[in-house]
Amino acid sequence: MIGIFGGSFNPIHMGHLIIAEYVRDHFQLEKVLFVPAKKPPHKGSVDDQTSQHRFNMVQIATSDNPFFDVSAIELNRKGISYTSDTLKELKSLYPNKKLYFICGADSIVNLSTWHSIGSIFAYADMIAVKRFDVNETDVKNMSRWLTDQYNAVIHYCDMPYIEISSTMVRERIKNGLSVRYMVPEGVLKYIQLHRLY
Repeated sequence: MIGIFGGSFNPIHMGHLIIAEYVRDHFQLEKVLFVPAKKPPHKGSVDDQTSQHRFNMVQIATSDNPFFDVSAIELNRKGISYTSDTLKELKSLYPNKKLYFICGADSIVNLSTWHSIGSIFAYADMIAVKRFDVNETDVKNMSRWLTDQYNAVIHYCDMPYIEISSTMVRERIKNGLSVRYMVPEGVLKYIQLHRLY
C-alpha cells in the first residue's frame, strides 16, 4: 500500500511532513511518495524555474525517513499536472500495489471540478485529512455524491490541525521573519543558500 502525496510544496514545510507520517502510520502504508507538481491546475501559477528547487527541497526534507520517497513524475511531464494522469502512470509502475491519494478535506469539496475525476477513483482510494476551515456537512454530501457517481472510496483521517502553509512561509521569508521550526533545517539552509522567496 503506497500513499501518494501531491502538491506544489513551495516550499515543503513541517505540516506536510507531519501529515504524511501521521497518515502513513494510521493506515499502515508501506511508504509515502511525494509528488511535486509542475503546473497544478487548481493553484495560481507556479514558476517553472522553481521546479527543481521545490523537488530538491522535498528530497532534503524527506531524506531521513526510510518510509518517504520522492517522484519527479509530474516535473518530467509536459503541460498541466493532472492527478488522473499521475495516478495512471504510478499504477503502471506499481501494478501490484494499492494506491492511496492523500489530500486535504477541502479537496473533496472541489473534486467535481477535477480533470477526469472518474479515473482518479479507478486508480486509487482517497485519504482525506480533516481541516479546520472546511464544512464537514459539505464534505459528507460531496463524498456521498462521489461514491454514487464514481464508486469512490474515501477514507478520513482525524489528526491535529497544523496551521502552517507554504504561503505563510514565503510571506515570512519575504518580510525578513523567521521560519525556523516551520520548515526542516536542511530546507531552511537551502532557501538561504539559493535566496528563494
